[in-house]
Amino acid sequence: MTSDSYLHSLFLIHNKLKILPEEITNLRNLKGLYLQHNELTSIPEGFEQLFNLEDLDLSNNCLTTVPASFSSLSSLVRLNLSSNQLKNLPAEISGMKNLRDNKLKSVPDEITLLQSLERLDLSNNDISSLPYSLGKLHLKFLALEGNPMRTIRREIINKGTQEVLKYLRSKIKDDGPSQSDSVIETAMTLPSESRVNVHAIITLKILDYSDKQTTLIPDEVFDAVKSNIVTSINFSKNQLCEIPKRIIELKEMVSDVNLGFNKLSLISLELCMLQKLSFLDLRNNFLNSLPEEMESLIRLQTINLSFNRFKILPEVLYRISTLETILISNNQVGSVNPEKLKIMENLVTLDLQNNDLLQIPPELGNCVNLRTLLLDGNPFRVPRAAILMKGTAAILEYLRDRIPT
Repeated sequence: MTSDSYLHSLFLIHNKLKILPEEITNLRNLKGLYLQHNELTSIPEGFEQLFNLEDLDLSNNCLTTVPASFSSLSSLVRLNLSSNQLKNLPAEISGMKNLRDNKLKSVPDEITLLQSLERLDLSNNDISSLPYSLGKLHLKFLALEGNPMRTIRREIINKGTQEVLKYLRSKIKDDGPSQSDSVIETAMTLPSESRVNVHAIITLKILDYSDKQTTLIPDEVFDAVKSNIVTSINFSKNQLCEIPKRIIELKEMVSDVNLGFNKLSLISLELCMLQKLSFLDLRNNFLNSLPEEMESLIRLQTINLSFNRFKILPEVLYRISTLETILISNNQVGSVNPEKLKIMENLVTLDLQNNDLLQIPPELGNCVNLRTLLLDGNPFRVPRAAILMKGTAAILEYLRDRIPT
């Protein structure tokens, strides 16, 4: 490896690398470095020399610490550190996005320096509390599932990202209001003299018309977008019986859609045409099926179907290969197909809590990519509660041992 290398992307995925050669820091033109699914325990010195690096994926390794040199990667846009053994984060860390499935106990206050951060996945760690200053970020997506959270009530977490941020900001005010708090509130809430928060559209790229108890989204809401870019839609906590047809106008830009807490009984084809959709929240509706056309959502990573009326895991979900997280708790699901789930190589979280599963197929134990499998609140007898309490790895091992030979 020479310093004048013109290599822009380097893929070293699914090997058994325990160390990286120091010479890798000579690849000064490198923009993407993909090291997921190895056995790395450390990163060589001199990583700050990769000043052109924009995308760094170190997920599914054995890292216990984050090198301080990462804070000098000024071009870094995406950093994936999920599924390691991290116990803490240095205050100067930058580019955070995916830190799920580690052993983090806290989040540093300095995270508020990352004002461009839009998505933060902290699922399945050991975090019991969050810094109130986190509420100052303009996050569109914050995942906290699988943490022993003690300072935020579960009902607040279940209401979604914006409610969590609102709660954290309110706690800052309890300690005394500041000018920065008022700026955040102006950006995140609807002004009383206006029905549509144009400031949020322009600044945060969010089309927010939530908690209005309306049965229809007015045309003026979509008209307000004009030529601005919108990446997130929040129409939650209304009385919608159908998805507004004009949502299709945003099909080439929207990645996050929240339609939770409405009265939807079916999904329209317009939603299936959102080409860049990666996060879809449909919780607390009246859904019992999904259209086959949802297979066209080739970028969908997370879907929340909790508190609906599903009796089976919708067949179309098995065919969306990009899915990483399926949340379908508090339905009436009576069965899942372990063979089809096994093919979903990117699926790491499956929440089936509080359904009607009478038995868990032993073949589900072959879904070794699952990092989080939640089964509490179902009427099956095995695995017993003692096994469930040991966590996902123990559940999968138990199931595998019961596969008929």
